[in-house]
Amino acid sequence: MKPALSSSALLVIDMQNFFLNPKSQTFTPGGLAIISNVSQLIKAFRKNRLPVIYTAHVHKSQKMDGGLMSWWWEGMVIENTEDAKIHPDLAPLPEEKVVFKHRYSGFYNTDLEITLRCLKITDLVICGIMTNLCCETTAREAFMRDFKVFFLLDATGTVDEELHLATLKNLAFGFAYVTKTEEILSSFREV
Repeated sequence: MKPALSSSALLVIDMQNFFLNPKSQTFTPGGLAIISNVSQLIKAFRKNRLPVIYTAHVHKSQKMDGGLMSWWWEGMVIENTEDAKIHPDLAPLPEEKVVFKHRYSGFYNTDLEITLRCLKITDLVICGIMTNLCCETTAREAFMRDFKVFFLLDATGTVDEELHLATLKNLAFGFAYVTKTEEILSSFREV
């Protein structure tokens, strides 16, 4: 199964310094391993003039909008800090959309859905981190909103392989077509 390229968007989830800096308390080892694949996907979507949309998980402060996130997690990424920035190798272009979110889902209390509807997107290719939290929650919610989800097993990452594989199994069972970066890239070569 391949996405309908003319109505596809790439969703790059939370590839921020907060998660990708080895010195960060929230370092996600699986994130560094996927930078190359995420970069290839971004380049392919841009080359074919298809939307690349980013999410960035940020908070004003733990008290202001942290909610249960601040109860569950020790550290929070605060907006307008170096930690909040998208990794420099994957940085959005000025005209590309960045959806700022305060919870795992890219849809919860954001304008992601209206953006996708305005762009007439039907197929959503998801990459980023963390596989089992923000990527999975966003994928499930995309499916519930009638978007076809293509979830990249080698362009999503998390803190350990067991969590990664559990998410892939769950999503493949009823929410997303789990695929590889090369399969998506080959779709562009076939056009």
